[in-house]
Amino acid sequence: MKKLSLISLSFAVCFSSYSAFAEVNVRTANNGNLVMEDVPKIPQRIVDDLNRYQNVRSAPFRGFTKDGKSIYIATRFGDVSQLHRVDMAGGARHQLTFFKEPISGVSRQPNGDKIAFTMDAGGSEYAQVFLLNPKTGKSKMLSDGESRNGAISWNNDGSAMAFQSTRRNGSSNDIWMMDPNAPEKASMVLESKDGSWWSPTDWSSDNKQLIAQQYISASDSRVYLVDVASRKKQLIAGNLEKGSVNYGLDFDAENTGIFFITNEFSEFEQLAYKSFSGGDVTVITKNINWNVDEFALSSKGDKAAFSVNENGFSSVYLLDTQTFKYKKVDGLPIGLSGGLEFSDDGTKLGLTLNTSQSPSDSLILNLGKKATDIGKLTRWTYSEVGGLDTSKFATPELITYKSFDDRSIPAFVYKPDSSVTKNKANKKLPVIISIHGGPEGQSRPAFRSTYQLWMDRLGATVITPNVRGSAGYGKEYINLDNGFKREDSVKDIGALLDWIRTQPDLDAERVAVFGGSYGGYMVLASSVHYSDRLKAAVDIVGISNFVTFLENTKSYRRDLRRVEYGDERDPKMRAFLEKISPNNNVDKINVPMFVVQGQNDPRVPITEAEQIVKALRDNGKQVWYMNALNEGHGYRKKENRDIYTQAVVLFFEQFLIK
Repeated sequence: MKKLSLISLSFAVCFSSYSAFAEVNVRTANNGNLVMEDVPKIPQRIVDDLNRYQNVRSAPFRGFTKDGKSIYIATRFGDVSQLHRVDMAGGARHQLTFFKEPISGVSRQPNGDKIAFTMDAGGSEYAQVFLLNPKTGKSKMLSDGESRNGAISWNNDGSAMAFQSTRRNGSSNDIWMMDPNAPEKASMVLESKDGSWWSPTDWSSDNKQLIAQQYISASDSRVYLVDVASRKKQLIAGNLEKGSVNYGLDFDAENTGIFFITNEFSEFEQLAYKSFSGGDVTVITKNINWNVDEFALSSKGDKAAFSVNENGFSSVYLLDTQTFKYKKVDGLPIGLSGGLEFSDDGTKLGLTLNTSQSPSDSLILNLGKKATDIGKLTRWTYSEVGGLDTSKFATPELITYKSFDDRSIPAFVYKPDSSVTKNKANKKLPVIISIHGGPEGQSRPAFRSTYQLWMDRLGATVITPNVRGSAGYGKEYINLDNGFKREDSVKDIGALLDWIRTQPDLDAERVAVFGGSYGGYMVLASSVHYSDRLKAAVDIVGISNFVTFLENTKSYRRDLRRVEYGDERDPKMRAFLEKISPNNNVDKINVPMFVVQGQNDPRVPITEAEQIVKALRDNGKQVWYMNALNEGHGYRKKENRDIYTQAVVLFFEQFLIK
């Protein structure tokens, strides 16, 4: 055993809050960046066994080159994802960026070749805006190096970009504008005065007007038209009294109206068009009772594409913007589609496709002369899958189960192949319940090498529930866990445990919970309420106390989270949040816990992990703790993810499978 007093001074600061503990076994990896407390050494058999699962890559679509002959993708050759160019279907990937941090927010300059992208450091999420010359590989930072920036929107001739930034005071999410050739002269276009988030979405063809998005909560968002010269704004879509979801998309070709997404007229988020002249709104997808997820408009404005989230699965449609008639793209494999973007000449549509048996890859759909003419679909990338036979990966089954109030809760069930368990004495399968974050997230049937790993190596069934409060099932459902109804979503996990007990092939005596962010809170809360029905729990960057979380989360997102969880400054709400916080109920937690955290997490700060670990240890509970000093809200670096994945398997072997 190694005492804390013996570790190096550089790590002593990280563990100062644990000085009162008995001996804690501390070790490090990855040049000291990954710190583990009471996490046993990973056996070599696990390292070797998981190697192929940990070498799966993906190649999501990031845009066309100016001539439309090549595409940009994001993929990982080293430790993090970088930008690459592919010149032909199935062709080689030419790496364009070589940073130590992953890049995101890729956006090519209109009528040009330069590419804007965002990148943070160490998972801090204080992303900066960069401009890359893909021909030379040289890039330069355009933002101030200190604020948080994103949501880049180029104007139509590429002479300026609008973007979201906190540079005014470090906490407010305003809209700024800059000339990439003179970034030092950046100016603010719209100021946030109430804690809501503002971001740009599109410019008018004459670059005089801007569509601005105001995000207040998952149930309240508004769209404004901003005059760039005068900075005056006009409400275009949104309900100021009762709130509704509205997302601004694009101006039409003549700048006489805008396309937007709204749930003003339905339970679901529909694609709509609003004319500036008469103010009339046309609901385009009124016959589709699911959420419209994405939208892309061609440069000429004559055609568009949109995707729909149909019970977790994606469908893609082509739209004639003159008649508003649309046609479903048949022939797409069943899965998730996104990243829609037209080539400059409007003859091709690029997209990312992810299925339960293939990671995210880039595809190109050739288009005909008419807006809804569908041509040949071609796969451009074939991502490596570590030599695994992904055709044998489990296809999830969509099920529903009844909760405490007789409401149906949807969930996806992944079961291992029968050959995995045929020689096991116990024919009933252990279960891992994986709970999504958000809380307005949604578990969808994507490619999950980790789930397959658990099925193949642990013989476990994986269940991903979409408890109340999840997105994708209408505006009533997403609001069922708000405020004082927070623990109703936890009861949905209890109802799932009841359902598991009714299944003849599932072992109700061997169930674990796993989740990150808000899903981490759900793991902790489930451990408070259902310890007698659980064998193991893995909390990743989870909220352990809502009051301390709201007080310590970064200021630029605090008001946004108060809308969802409740305002801790209100005495009644504060008392309620303290009452339900897992950190105040550790005496009820009687299940082995694995807590995973990133030192630089701006969303759920490290103090949330430290205090739950301390409380559990003070109460004599068993807890493993892992903290990555160069990560934030989750692990993005492969070397950290590898050890974390291995440790989770070891944890489940010791506490779930036995």
